[in-house]
Amino acid sequence: AKEDCPVLGVVHKSYTPLQNKEAFGFFDPIVGEKAAVYHTAGVLRDGERIWLLAKLPEPIVVVGDDVADKYLLLSNSHDGKSAVQIKFTPVRVVCNNTLTLALSDGPTIRVVHGRNMQEQLREARRVLGIVEKGFKNLATAFQAMCKVSLDSAKLDEYLAAVYPAPNDPDDPKAAKRVQENRQWSRYFFEQGAGNNRRGVQGTLWAAYNGVTEWVDHRKLKRTDERRLESVWFGDGYFVKARALRIARATLGAAAS
Repeated sequence: AKEDCPVLGVVHKSYTPLQNKEAFGFFDPIVGEKAAVYHTAGVLRDGERIWLLAKLPEPIVVVGDDVADKYLLLSNSHDGKSAVQIKFTPVRVVCNNTLTLALSDGPTIRVVHGRNMQEQLREARRVLGIVEKGFKNLATAFQAMCKVSLDSAKLDEYLAAVYPAPNDPDDPKAAKRVQENRQWSRYFFEQGAGNNRRGVQGTLWAAYNGVTEWVDHRKLKRTDERRLESVWFGDGYFVKARALRIARATLGAAAS
């Protein structure tokens, strides 16, 4: 029946579908070498996007017992709207915040749908050899964030950069959303899970996690599916990417 075969999208004639088995098979050599273990898999929007998480050994130790587990996230779309993506996704254990790396930082692998897709997947396997280097660099950044203290004024500067003023100053709803995002992120900077620990409290690391806790767990979404889609692929992901990018810029300014 037609309703049993919904149309997921319209694609170009050069589009080559990547079946779920092939997409998940990308991880098989990694798991076979015991460099990762399969963790969770699922679908979004009635099968328009599939995803798989694989966990890597040896978590990132930020400070004391504040650690972040290391995951790889693979996603594949069946609507033609996005490429196959592999993202490097640490998860802070104390609060389950997803600290997904920004696209501009380089460790996201993108495999475009096309005739040479299998060749690109083989290249992606090669690129995975740099994953530990990427996580090592990230660990260094997280640890450095713990050494930068933020007073109230500096925190305001950070949150203003993460949540910039709306383009239309006469849009009261947009202004209210920005104000709410800043206020709640400040609240979780002070009261968020793990943010009152020694070595974390009052630091740039706490500020970054204040944003991620608000985006991942507290900001209202209509369904769990919509929340997950936002956190990994949508608005929430890009807010967290911006928060990380600005935190790194703050580190650079503090070191100069």
